[in-house]
Amino acid sequence: MPDQVRHDETMTSPLLTTMIDAALEAGEEIERFYDEGCEQSEKPDGSPVTEADRAAEEIILDHLRRAYPKVPVLAEEEAAEGRIPELGTRFFCVDPLDGTKGFVQRTGEFTVNIALVEGGMPVAGVIYVPVTGVLYYGARGEGAFKAQEAEPEAITTREPIAGLLTGVGSRNHTAPGTAERNTALGISDYLPSSSSLKFCLVAEGAADVYPRYGPTSEWDTAAGQAILEAAGGRVMELGADGQEAGPLTYGHAERGFLNPHFIAWGR
Repeated sequence: MPDQVRHDETMTSPLLTTMIDAALEAGEEIERFYDEGCEQSEKPDGSPVTEADRAAEEIILDHLRRAYPKVPVLAEEEAAEGRIPELGTRFFCVDPLDGTKGFVQRTGEFTVNIALVEGGMPVAGVIYVPVTGVLYYGARGEGAFKAQEAEPEAITTREPIAGLLTGVGSRNHTAPGTAERNTALGISDYLPSSSSLKFCLVAEGAADVYPRYGPTSEWDTAAGQAILEAAGGRVMELGADGQEAGPLTYGHAERGFLNPHFIAWGR
């Protein structure tokens, strides 16, 4: 476990402890590649992938399979190679390096993401930021937390002020019409961010809402949704009419594990 991150295992469930340990070890490996450099290639969909993505995923898979051998894992790089297990109603969802573009561009805005999904809903999640050493984690019934050098502190969403909402959105992927939609939602301030950090900003009360109108995959959002909902927020699918159409759910092989448009709210 990196020295800069502290969390009290006596106060954390065995499930979250396993997920945290996996994320921290994967983050150490990502940091090594970040410092030393690594080869980059392109996946069939045109998105970048590096040696760091693959090495981090192997570390996470090893942790999860040793601790929970009967729980299948939906992992981004495994899925890209066509290796997708029969998921059932309970599975892990893993993005070993969310924000690969930020990794390649050396912005520091990339994360390790691990979630547990039950009955279509993410119920536990861990997000680790290797460059800053910040760890976010949470689970249904356990609350949400942020840890770094000090003891972990509970985080919660904040009370919004109508018409004065702070929105958060992608630094690199802004869909046409986003500004107009944000105005209609009552967003008066906007925080650009990358990777799953957008969910964390809402979960810790730094922002009120994260609307997403562009493409994402389930491994991009599962951990962030679990943490945000443990902090008091919610994540809703948006229908073709732009209206909320129920919670964002997971395990949708029929649509290639792609998410519809969604909106993540704080309190």
